Amino acid sequence: MNDAVATWLYAVAPTAGTSVPAGLKGVAGEPVRVVEGAGLSAVVGSVPLSDFGEEELRAHLEDLPWLEAAVRAHHWVIDNAARGGCVVPLRFATMYRDDARIRSLLDERRADFDSVLDLLAGRTEWGVKAYVDPQAFVPDSPGDRTGGRSSPGTAYLLRRKEQQRGRESAHVRATECAEAIHAALAELAVRTAEHPPQDARLAEYEGWMVLNNSYLVPDPRVEEFAAAVASLEQRFPEIRLELSGPWPAYSFTAISDSGHDSGQEGESRAQ
Repeated sequence: MNDAVATWLYAVAPTAGTSVPAGLKGVAGEPVRVVEGAGLSAVVGSVPLSDFGEEELRAHLEDLPWLEAAVRAHHWVIDNAARGGCVVPLRFATMYRDDARIRSLLDERRADFDSVLDLLAGRTEWGVKAYVDPQAFVPDSPGDRTGGRSSPGTAYLLRRKEQQRGRESAHVRATECAEAIHAALAELAVRTAEHPPQDARLAEYEGWMVLNNSYLVPDPRVEEFAAAVASLEQRFPEIRLELSGPWPAYSFTAISDSGHDSGQEGESRAQ
């Protein structure tokens, strides 16, 4: 039986002495714990290489039900850790050989973690999505411009061309509204991050998603930010806005890979 394990890294907190809720379980159902070093705390768990080794993990990434459950567990741990204060969330499947390598990471990357934690202090991430019904922006059809002189086939092609032109015009108008919404919200945030629209089949929405952004908002301005979202929805009645959060600041905490023990036994990463 292979009892080898690796240390899965969930998040880094700003000070030693960080704790996690009792009984908190991670991606492998393992107890989550804290490893301290360089005045920082890493929220980690030990996962079996028999299931989370490089080849095994690569196979799991093709198994969507497994992947969804594991990603949810990863985020669940980070969400719980963030309840005690700001944390730097690490991307899914960041693993190191053992706890000693985690301590080395905290020491080697102390300045990087401190910089990100300074950015996050007193701020939280909020998400805003904007949805539109394309028909709300499509101009009224001008009717048959040929005076009825065209053949049925030509008239059909002209109608299709007009519909396509109207759809393109609608998308431009909806995008312009989304840009105005983003500009207004960005004034209340210290950082913004733009994300591509989610797949409508997976996110289960109808129409177009014309905005999918994150905003790093100072805590004293959260109520003002939420009020701005409500006001903008009234200003643009054709657009439905969805505010979510607060979230651990996934969109604003990227740490470069330099200094990681890439290639050493027991380490794997997946976006």
